[in-house]
Amino acid sequence: MAAATQPSTNWHLKENAREHHTSKFSSEELIVRRGQAFSITFNGTEKPEQNLIFLAETGPKPSKATKTLAAFGISSTVSKEGWSAVLQSTSSNSVSVSISSPHNAVIGRYKLSVQLGSSSPASLGTFVLLFNPWSSGDDVFMPNKAECEEYVLEEFGIIFAGNKNRISSFGWNFGQFQGDILNICLSIMDRSLYYRQDPVTDVSHRHDPRYLGRVLSAMVNANDDLGVVLGNWSGKYEGGKNPSSWTGSGEILQSWKKSGFKPVKYGQCWVFAAVLTTVLRCLGIPTRTITNFSSAHDADENLRVDEFYDADGNHLERGADSIWNFHVWNESWFTRNDLGPSYSGWQVLDATPQEQSGGIYQCGPASRYAIKEGEVDLDYDCPFVFAEVNADCMYWNYDSATGKKTLIFSTSTEIGVSISTKAVGRDDRVDVTSDYKYEEGSAKERDIFKKARKKLGLEDKFDPTAPTQEEIEQKPDISGKFKVAGSLEVGKDLNLLLVLENLQSDAKTVNVNMTAWSTLYTRRPVNEIWKDSISVTLAPKEEKQFPIKIKYPEYQQQLTTDKTIQVTALCHVEDGIQVLVQRNITLDNPAIDIQILGEAKVNEEVVVEVAFTNPTNTEVKDCVLQVEGNDLLRGILELRIPPLKASEKSSTKFKLIPSEAGPKHLLVNFSCDKFADIKTFKMVNVIN
Repeated sequence: MAAATQPSTNWHLKENAREHHTSKFSSEELIVRRGQAFSITFNGTEKPEQNLIFLAETGPKPSKATKTLAAFGISSTVSKEGWSAVLQSTSSNSVSVSISSPHNAVIGRYKLSVQLGSSSPASLGTFVLLFNPWSSGDDVFMPNKAECEEYVLEEFGIIFAGNKNRISSFGWNFGQFQGDILNICLSIMDRSLYYRQDPVTDVSHRHDPRYLGRVLSAMVNANDDLGVVLGNWSGKYEGGKNPSSWTGSGEILQSWKKSGFKPVKYGQCWVFAAVLTTVLRCLGIPTRTITNFSSAHDADENLRVDEFYDADGNHLERGADSIWNFHVWNESWFTRNDLGPSYSGWQVLDATPQEQSGGIYQCGPASRYAIKEGEVDLDYDCPFVFAEVNADCMYWNYDSATGKKTLIFSTSTEIGVSISTKAVGRDDRVDVTSDYKYEEGSAKERDIFKKARKKLGLEDKFDPTAPTQEEIEQKPDISGKFKVAGSLEVGKDLNLLLVLENLQSDAKTVNVNMTAWSTLYTRRPVNEIWKDSISVTLAPKEEKQFPIKIKYPEYQQQLTTDKTIQVTALCHVEDGIQVLVQRNITLDNPAIDIQILGEAKVNEEVVVEVAFTNPTNTEVKDCVLQVEGNDLLRGILELRIPPLKASEKSSTKFKLIPSEAGPKHLLVNFSCDKFADIKTFKMVNVIN
């Protein structure tokens, strides 16, 4: 008997991709979503309708028991439970079938083969199976189509940063459909600790977005497992890229693969969150980035953050707790079969390595509903996320000579402000704070806080570091605040007012120690910029203002790339309790202007002009312009710009050739020796 010829397969790539929302992938391989039929045609079989058995297999040791191997024949209807094939048409030597996978199939790359009767199976080739948010049976089903478009198919994102008084934003190119990104995402899963310890079990769990979300939150950071990005919060970034210089995930993921899977240097929270968004959207799990302002890092799980200052008002690095100006994490959309229907929907995942969970730097998925309701005893990492948005703050004066600490004040309304994400289909900010907690300071919010403490067994414990009721109830004699007077721009002097008010009906003498430090966005102090002290007497009920000027040359060399300064005034009131006044300031970079000169049309050149004016009275040099944008240009364009004299304007022109119609985003990043990573983006409407 002649050997069976190897069948050749027509995967109907275009039609299947259109049906499965996978047209944006640039792949010669079939990419489809689970729980939905796809069509293939193959030849080389005689009497095809007889005894055809298909085999779909994935992972290192495929088996029916682990649901990584399916064997199925031709049937008249689609199976509700398993894989199935329905005959569409046959001719003398070719056969067309419609193949369906179950809603809970393991995702990943599959080998498909066909067996006729008792002959040995012949390979039809490989295809990739992804999650299906468009299908109501899938755990990641998202009923709102516009949200599916945004959280799975949108390659452009906006990440919010700055601080609660001054929210800024920048664009990011997720690029989940670029060239090799899908293959890189599949290899991220195959390099996790879970896979290395037990590949068969790991692959069998890949039907579950909850499991994969947790695995990938561990793999996007390089701790424990040589994952994708190495974190660095030192302010020094030799041997790698400054975290604020990245503009997209594609470059990071490609670098990881090119280097033989060595961690990419360096990332901070928004980089981890953006890369995790790319990976999860690529695999079909609806995901977005979330920014929390005044975000608590509660290291000891007591839902309280302790901050320490010395007598001069300097912020001390004592204890592991901290408050970050902002922190970025992810929300992914899926059902929580382990917790019950009310906990389904948005789940918090965090790839930034802060605290270990189960012995690994991973975080989540924590149900957002559980966080709001104080259900901190549920899986996974709910106490940590709850504290990020709702911890109480204690500010202490610490005397290093005696080791004595005195409570200055405590507040329950400082943490978790203006929690933000990008709007669906628009380049706007949406505030989602009320999805994380009840109104700050309301009776309901305080009750939830007490409930959370009770669940963690904190309400009865004697805590020697906790403030006494007497300390908490002390009322200060004066109040103070910093007001901004003038612009907050790098290159300009910083003008502030310290406003002090006597709350009592007798005069008060106050000695004020003031300092200003450049900090990272995590509020870690880096360089002292300025200090001063004043002594003032305030008449009964009197308010006084004291102007403060910090000149640009004083802070220019000390500023970190986060462009943040913490100003503190520690007020020692004679015969009264101390008052701490502080303000975190984020300076704006000078503006860049992008103009599209002419109409942007598919496959036609269009000129773009980028203009920048040096705002300082000294020359700036080492100027570099980086540009990227999906469907507008391939890869990243890097342009060197000549030095700019004081107040000089530069204008740089380059060409784009758009490859696809529709609204596209161009991202620009400008750096020089005085200003790092000035980012902006422009929406370009491309027409056919």
